[in-house]
Amino acid sequence: MLCVWLYTGSNDPKSHLHFIHQPSPQSCEAKNLLPYLGPNKMRDCFCTINLDQEEVYRTQVVEKSLSPFFSEEFYFEIPRTFQYLSFYVYDKNVLQRDLRIGKVAIKKEDLCNHSGKETWFSLQPVDSNSEVQGKVHLELKLNELITENGTVCQQLVVHIKACHGLPLINGQSCDPYATVSLVGPSRNDQKKTKVKKKTSNPQFNEIFYFEVTRSSSYTRKSQFQVEEEDIEKLEIRIDLWNNGNLVQDVFLGEIKVPVNVLRNDSSHQAWYLLQPRDNGNKSSKTDDLGSLRLNICYTEDYVLPSEYYGSLKTLLLKSPDIQPISSSAAYILGEICRDKNDAVLPLVRLLLHHDKLVPFVTAVAELDLKDTQDANTIFRGNSLATRCLDEMMKIVGGHYLKVTLKSILDEICESSKSCEIDPIRLKEGDNVENNKENLRYYVDKLFSTIVKSSMSCPTVMCDIFYSLRQMATQRFPNDPHVQYSAVSSFVFLRFFAVAVVSPHTFHLRPHHPDAQTIRTLTLISKTIQTLGSWGSLSKSKSSFKETFMCEFFKMFQEEGYITAVKKFLDEISSTETKESSGTSEPVHLKEGEMYKRAQGRTRIGKKNFKKRWFCLTSRELTYHKQPGKDAIYTIPVKNILAVEKLEESSFNKKNMFQVIHTEKPLYVQANNCVEANEWIDVLCRVSRCNQNRLSSFHPSAYLNGNWLCCQETSENTPGCKPCTAGVPADIQIDIDEDRETERIYSLFTLSLPKLQKMEEACGTIAVYQGPQKEPDDYSNFVIEDSVTTFKTIQQIKSVIEKLDEPHEKYRKKRSSNAKYGSK
Repeated sequence: MLCVWLYTGSNDPKSHLHFIHQPSPQSCEAKNLLPYLGPNKMRDCFCTINLDQEEVYRTQVVEKSLSPFFSEEFYFEIPRTFQYLSFYVYDKNVLQRDLRIGKVAIKKEDLCNHSGKETWFSLQPVDSNSEVQGKVHLELKLNELITENGTVCQQLVVHIKACHGLPLINGQSCDPYATVSLVGPSRNDQKKTKVKKKTSNPQFNEIFYFEVTRSSSYTRKSQFQVEEEDIEKLEIRIDLWNNGNLVQDVFLGEIKVPVNVLRNDSSHQAWYLLQPRDNGNKSSKTDDLGSLRLNICYTEDYVLPSEYYGSLKTLLLKSPDIQPISSSAAYILGEICRDKNDAVLPLVRLLLHHDKLVPFVTAVAELDLKDTQDANTIFRGNSLATRCLDEMMKIVGGHYLKVTLKSILDEICESSKSCEIDPIRLKEGDNVENNKENLRYYVDKLFSTIVKSSMSCPTVMCDIFYSLRQMATQRFPNDPHVQYSAVSSFVFLRFFAVAVVSPHTFHLRPHHPDAQTIRTLTLISKTIQTLGSWGSLSKSKSSFKETFMCEFFKMFQEEGYITAVKKFLDEISSTETKESSGTSEPVHLKEGEMYKRAQGRTRIGKKNFKKRWFCLTSRELTYHKQPGKDAIYTIPVKNILAVEKLEESSFNKKNMFQVIHTEKPLYVQANNCVEANEWIDVLCRVSRCNQNRLSSFHPSAYLNGNWLCCQETSENTPGCKPCTAGVPADIQIDIDEDRETERIYSLFTLSLPKLQKMEEACGTIAVYQGPQKEPDDYSNFVIEDSVTTFKTIQQIKSVIEKLDEPHEKYRKKRSSNAKYGSK
């Protein structure tokens, strides 16, 4: 299942797409793909995710299948506007270019129509008409000319100013040009712009003149034989093309504007979206290309200026102090939302940002404990408390997982060692004893790393674990092991074990592992979570249903493992201050392949771009010829002065950024806009607290003796543009509290009917205090104190009503402005 989460901000592109994999047979897949002709009908398929035609993610290849099961997750922040979210299915070809089998393209404005629905989309053919994107800036004027003999004729002036967002051709910026035609019943006058090289945003700025009506004395013969034309029947047509040089030009799209738009004005200026040809995709019959299953969850939020959210934020941030906690605004949000997960993410991020998460989670966990009768089931449910903790660990624990697990998971995924110990699953020639040794080696290595990692555990996690441990001991004072199981049920069962079995979900691996590796990781995960369950270890029994796992686990039922688990749980549930994980060893933050501009000169005196493997830790940025090779160049993080985008015009290349440090700026090109945004973000965060950071920078490069942006000739001239506002110094958490509050406002708005029912339930309870004989509306809500809960609901409704007004104004403004061809 692919879930797509999209949040759209107001003043800047604060947008996210979230692709979530649920490991089930219903997950993202294609079916009935068009087979090869001949005996070998199978295909090696992969899927890409694109913003318009720019690829931002690629799955791994599923071999020899016409119904591939992709099962991958991708989460990214959208750094720019887009028209279509597209999914392309490819057939991998080793010797030639990969073949595009078909695609699913969903308009941005249509995403909401598919929200929350699992749908099979039919794959559509990929041709030039289906790939149209971008817009054209056009100005039209109608002039009157007086001829030599004194008669009057009209002249149409067409000013094609610019285009924006043209598609990539074979992954590269195109070489666009435009044809400008005046079309009527009996004429078709065509003119052509110059070709603009290597750009998706060409600035044409060319003017063309067309005679619309002619004087009666006009005698020159042409393709039309009329003395005067009806303006009502004329239109301007702009066709965009990519110059193919030695191959055929590629159609990029067209617009048609009737000349009668000038009926009331002498001038008309607007941006127009490019359209396919009139006959686009109207072929009589196309082959059935197959289908792709997607589940798309779409949300669009308009984020208001910060001052609008003060009341709602105050109400939410008071939640940890409200007695009882079930009467707080944050808890009520979790109660009325159709899916608690919708409420948990913005709530956790907002409370975390204001250091209110620990007391809130402690309070709601205490509520859970009141209903827990058996110490063995402590914190095993899917309550608001456990979901908040899960989300918190994902947010703050990402780097903890990387520094603890990544190197070992890389070793497991990149080796081909078999670890299968189920006699039924063994392949011919497998040696079960060898497999058992391989599995034990990985379990021991992973377990040893985990139990020695307490100093890297984030402080917020330690603080909550401490609270859980204390509460569990008070709730079950006669059970000496519950203080450990309360913590292990989160850190082992819901954190480490999940990350091991699904490393791609936590960005520890780029793709979902293959089937054999998944099996190995599953066996390791099962063993690790059982090792971490202090209750199971203390009773010298395992929780496995499979006989072969029970036999295997006997290897680990030694006092040394129990002691190590206990010591680790003691350390991470302590209130002692932890040192940063970066004090002894640098924390690995990001790595990947990009292009960098040469620092020196080539033999012909021109600097070129080379593909390099970049690696960023908490201490340094390095690039290498290949992964694992020695670094060619190193920039200490402490020397980074600014990280900013680089204008496309500098090198006619998209997705470029610059790392400004104490030597010459490093110019880098990422593979797509999402990757560029991620690198800029993480580099800014890791260098945020550096001394001597710049307040201004040059948005273009220094070439041929001057800065392209401000034309200054000295390379040491201070920047001509203010640096982008810095992000928080905390590498782990970067939260936009206005966006999260807006998300919570949207959830309250969607859930108003349930909020109303809860309010009515409070009134019913206040009036009638007798025993409940039958289930009623309020039996689904946790209402401990009807008076306090009623008061909080009244406050929520009042705050939401105040926020409704500016949102309604925005909706009216947008609906009146969003017209095709409008300014």
